[in-house]
Amino acid sequence: MSTSTPAPETPDIVIGNHHNKYGGGNPLIQYLTKRFLAALDELLDGVAAEGPITRVLEVGCGEGEIADRLRARFPEATVTALDLPDAGLRQDWQGRDHQVGFLHGDAHGLPFADNTFDLVLAVEVCEHLTDPDAGLREMARVSGRHLVLSVPREPLFRMGNFFTGRHVKDFGNTPGHLNHWGSPAFLRFVSQVGAVADIRQPLPWTALRARVDAI
Repeated sequence: MSTSTPAPETPDIVIGNHHNKYGGGNPLIQYLTKRFLAALDELLDGVAAEGPITRVLEVGCGEGEIADRLRARFPEATVTALDLPDAGLRQDWQGRDHQVGFLHGDAHGLPFADNTFDLVLAVEVCEHLTDPDAGLREMARVSGRHLVLSVPREPLFRMGNFFTGRHVKDFGNTPGHLNHWGSPAFLRFVSQVGAVADIRQPLPWTALRARVDAI
């Protein structure tokens, strides 16, 4: 799914990827995305090394690409994937792994009890949240152990957009990006709820894993 306009079911919120970064034909985007996914796999290797994972939640799952990868990475786990209400996303989910439990919900108020999951993952989500502190607290609340999070690394992300002619009138800011972090600032942000155990910086992103039960 690729969209730059708010969904009728969720007014004022941009849902989905503005560009198809997972299946797009641009060689540079393919290269950068491959490096990002490799970094994500390294973080998940670190999670797996610390004990069995039986319950996984992806917050802001979009079209379901990462949810499918999580299902393959943790085949014994129950994988739940959540995003805001949108008919286009539901259509995308129909073509995904049917063992993933896709549902609608809001990161600011997750519909789960405390410590429901061993791992909560949010890829390219925190920059979209209207209240990122509340969203982070909710993800930490429902995770009993691990958080894996990623965001665009600023100002590099916007600079890359601007100098390649994308979103020029918004100085390179992707539609729907409300929050902007450099790597040190994002580390401090996540450290509010957990001990950061590992960090990766594949251009132009910051990705990290944290233990919420370590503070």
